[in-house]
Amino acid sequence: MTQEEQRLREAAEGSAPWRLWGPYLSDRQWGTVREDYSPDGDAWSFFPHDHARSRAYRWGEDGLGGICDEGCRLCFALALWNGVDPILKERLFGLSNTEGNHGEDVKEYYFPLESTPTHSYLKFLYKYPQNAFPYEDLLEENGRRKADLHLPEYELADTGIFDDGAYFDVWVEYAKEGPTDIAIRIRVTNRAASSAVLHLLPTLWFRNTWSWNPGTPKPILRLGASSNPSFSWIEAEHPELDAMRLYHSPGREVLFVENETNRSRFGWGENTTPYPKDGIHDYVIHGSATVNPLRVGTKASVHYPLTLGPEESCTIVLRLSNRSFRTGEWQRDADAIFARAIRSAEEFYGRIRVPGQSDELFLIERQAFAGLLWNKQFYHYVVSQWLDGDRAFPPPPSSRYRQANARWRHFYAHEVITMPDKWEFPWFASWDLCFQAVVFAMIDPGYAKKQLLLLASEWYMHPDGQIPACEWSFSEVNPPLHAWAAWRIYEIERKNTGKGDRDFLVRVFHRCLLFFTWWLNRKDADGNDLFQGGFLGLDNIGLFDRSAVPPGSTMYQVDASSWMGLFTINMMEIAIELAREDPAFLGIATEFFLHFGNIAEALNHVRSLPEALRERLWDPEDHFYYDVLRLSSGACLPLKARSLQGIMPIFAVGSVPKSLFQSHDGRVRERIRWFLRKHPELQKEIVPLHATTPREGKEVEPGRREAADEILLSLVSKERLRALLRVMLDEREFLSPFGIRSVSKFHEDHPLELQIDGKLYRLDYAPGASPLHRFGGNSNWRGPVWFPINFLLIESLQKYHHSFGEEFRVECPTGSGRFLNLWEVSQEISRRLASIFMRDGNGRRPVFGNWPIFQEDPAWRDCLLFFEYFHGDTGAGLGASHQTGWTALVAKLIHQLSEYPEKAPPFPRLP
Repeated sequence: MTQEEQRLREAAEGSAPWRLWGPYLSDRQWGTVREDYSPDGDAWSFFPHDHARSRAYRWGEDGLGGICDEGCRLCFALALWNGVDPILKERLFGLSNTEGNHGEDVKEYYFPLESTPTHSYLKFLYKYPQNAFPYEDLLEENGRRKADLHLPEYELADTGIFDDGAYFDVWVEYAKEGPTDIAIRIRVTNRAASSAVLHLLPTLWFRNTWSWNPGTPKPILRLGASSNPSFSWIEAEHPELDAMRLYHSPGREVLFVENETNRSRFGWGENTTPYPKDGIHDYVIHGSATVNPLRVGTKASVHYPLTLGPEESCTIVLRLSNRSFRTGEWQRDADAIFARAIRSAEEFYGRIRVPGQSDELFLIERQAFAGLLWNKQFYHYVVSQWLDGDRAFPPPPSSRYRQANARWRHFYAHEVITMPDKWEFPWFASWDLCFQAVVFAMIDPGYAKKQLLLLASEWYMHPDGQIPACEWSFSEVNPPLHAWAAWRIYEIERKNTGKGDRDFLVRVFHRCLLFFTWWLNRKDADGNDLFQGGFLGLDNIGLFDRSAVPPGSTMYQVDASSWMGLFTINMMEIAIELAREDPAFLGIATEFFLHFGNIAEALNHVRSLPEALRERLWDPEDHFYYDVLRLSSGACLPLKARSLQGIMPIFAVGSVPKSLFQSHDGRVRERIRWFLRKHPELQKEIVPLHATTPREGKEVEPGRREAADEILLSLVSKERLRALLRVMLDEREFLSPFGIRSVSKFHEDHPLELQIDGKLYRLDYAPGASPLHRFGGNSNWRGPVWFPINFLLIESLQKYHHSFGEEFRVECPTGSGRFLNLWEVSQEISRRLASIFMRDGNGRRPVFGNWPIFQEDPAWRDCLLFFEYFHGDTGAGLGASHQTGWTALVAKLIHQLSEYPEKAPPFPRLP
């Protein structure tokens, strides 16, 4: 057991709180629903970036490369000033949804480089320009580009501010000597060819918990008393924490203010203190008398003015600890603490690294893990209190009770949750979290399981059984992936340790039963096992907003029915596993088998629908599935968009043991046989009742059955699977050099146009940023490559191969004359996805597109960004730039590619 694994065990057992401190600060607290008390729900305008330095937050905190405790009570982060910026750099700048030409967008360069699961070692890099930060240029140019959404985003690198190397590299590292004893090392390097000055201000502060309700105890920071001027610290006392001290090497001065709103700046009346939240900013930049001369408060910075020559570096060491040290003792062993922490991290990831894995692949996998771990965030949101307001303030506007989350009064969040991206998505999204949890299972299965159970807990899940979607609207519908994630976590842990967590499986299964019932009751309009769900996270994939179909119409969604098919299979697989020790679950497994059969019949035969709709979801001429819109007139209209929706039935696949059909429980056996007699077509197309051969050369995971003992369940028959793959693997349609596109390239020259009730709708192929404002404009499922659906397709192809074996081969790419089995096809897609981040023969990474500084500069080219999605033709990263939510799935794909390299052809490259 490595040291990090021992820490994880101690944290799980409660013997040592190794998780107490971590990178739990948000990258953006402003502009969130939690902080919005406006009458119209415009969170971006109510609390903009310009207010953030001066207004105390109600529900959380943000910072630059910082850490805090699990309850976000005491926080530490960096503040910087280059001597010319108009504001102190305390947090990351970006454009709001209304300001960016493709929605909200962070305009900074920062890189989470290292983290262990307990955050015993952390490393973060921020690149800070030496010239005035181009705030206005970024706002104005992106605003100008809003007139033409085909124009790309105007990024910080596009301003030329880094072209002459006039910037600082600022690294911050954290190393835990104990759960509450953290060494901090800040290294600054001047990358310019001339000397430059940087004001470094490591900052410690308390989240404001005292202003909202009278009588709440107020914590305090004060300067520690010492007769030795070179021995200095800041005392931190909080009623809910052990007393902490921030020991620091001598700076010019230590500055104290209160973490309270500067009311006078906004014309809101008199300040409650002459030293408000932005007092350090005003003092450093303007020389204002806004810091407390008594050196007490709730926010404090140590001020280090640094003058650095060309390529010169300077290192500052601090220590945040509950220990009392004598003069110099806290600093003396700092290097040794970091050496041990780094060695422990190398040892931990060395155990995970596949033997023989290339350094290039390991770099990508390791940084994906780091980004995933750094995206943990303290998330606090009590909806009832948010609706009703706080005692010390006037009540919120009555319109609040008509906003999206008003029906979620029970919702109570006060914990650390993994976010998709702590700047662009500083709130959980339920289906993102499922993918994140599967990657977490590779390095920290305990945390992965807790995350899934949290969202399904009674203080999150609605009493009607719905799992909350995301902060902007908990009632929105995300794909139901909880059971899939739970089953994958169970399988991964069982493979890695030899034993799965059955208690976890039971707990999550019971919560998923409620969620499944909600879907049946709410999203099957006609009770015929064809489902609706709205946009289901696939923002711009359709002709129109699928959450707002034409009045009186009903949309039968291939993707919604496919998600439910997958949900049903996963619930059946879990129930069968649990039935090994508790036979009562066998009857429940049978129920899910019947549900699956009904969904399969409805999707493929639609016998329960009107004559006009039968066979319409599967188009026998196009060999593709299409959504169908039933108009208010009763007419049925197929929506012939060649998109991921039509491929998604592929991922509703799984297997059950033959023993289920030969159960000693006569009732179970008879129910299944009755169902199959009633639906004989399923035996041929959906449930092929024949023995198959397991995949040659591949070990069956611990506890897994041989394929010959299994019966395959799939929403598509062999014939239809082959037809769908012919389309999916066509490079003129879905197969990109970098994965599977979300919309077929066919629509580039053949846009889909459809007139409904006198209104014209159009679908084009858009391989890059979104050409539409719909859903904020920062997401696009009209052509780019997205990791989550690719990942599910890859797993599904591997399941098919497990049953069909070597004899089932398809042409890949279509028309190439190259025939592969489905395992090899899955690996081909995985390699294309991984190649997004890999250097090609010219040393260029597709993810960085046409940014020369990232492609050519040694100080940049190995600092990876994990974007939300990727250009369908070039692989360039798009959307949120730190989306090591689901894009961290690349770590899982790389790991598998490294485990099974024997059939791996060279990574694909652009022509």
